[in-house]
Amino acid sequence: MTGPTIHLKDLTVAYDGHPAVHHLTGSFEPGSLTAIAGANGAGKSTLVKAIVGDLKPAGGSILFEHLDRREIGYLPQAAEIERRFPISVLDTVLLGAWRRTGAFGCVSRALRRAGEEALSAVRLDGFAARPVGQLSSGQFQRVLFARLLLQDAAVILLDEPFTAVDARTTADLLALVGRWHGEGHTVIAVLHDHEQIRRHFPRTLLLARSCVSWGASVEALSPANLSAANALAERWHEDAPVCDLRAEDAA
Repeated sequence: MTGPTIHLKDLTVAYDGHPAVHHLTGSFEPGSLTAIAGANGAGKSTLVKAIVGDLKPAGGSILFEHLDRREIGYLPQAAEIERRFPISVLDTVLLGAWRRTGAFGCVSRALRRAGEEALSAVRLDGFAARPVGQLSSGQFQRVLFARLLLQDAAVILLDEPFTAVDARTTADLLALVGRWHGEGHTVIAVLHDHEQIRRHFPRTLLLARSCVSWGASVEALSPANLSAANALAERWHEDAPVCDLRAEDAA
């Protein structure tokens, strides 16, 4: 299938020589809807940060086919987003169009209307002029999804997008994820809720620093695979010796 594809080739991502993602190989295919699952510390967010370029591989590679990394739509964890900056809801959404307008470009009436339509799509009609600092966690997450709507990226990466938001907001945003998938976008999301994954995400990458399973969610999240992932998590040792990746490559 022709389209934006992300290939991981024997990928290792490390912090101070300690691998957080270890020898991972596989591909996110065009138009796929994939959850990245695993225990805390399994390397899920590390992998996403490596894909968007915030972290450099310590070994192996990330290859992009029919895709410019700069065009990826990325929503980091809520804890990494600064909300105290004095900016309105609509202006926050319009930041999704920065590649079209430039950092100091003029916002046309058509683009402003598109921003308002994006807010309507996430059920925030009437919030355009409100400062983002006055929003609840759920409302702010809706704003960030509206910004992704305006960006209209072929590939969308979401890092724990439903953490600390209410059930109604989660349901609305999951519907938006389904809409993106139906439109042919590639969506990759770091998630913890296995039942939520089984209901809404056809494919899953189950990580325990290395790949435990990558395929159909019902198979990847089988009891045997989850047990194997938990066993690997229990054996993690944060004070383990530094991994000599050069020695591994030479072996």
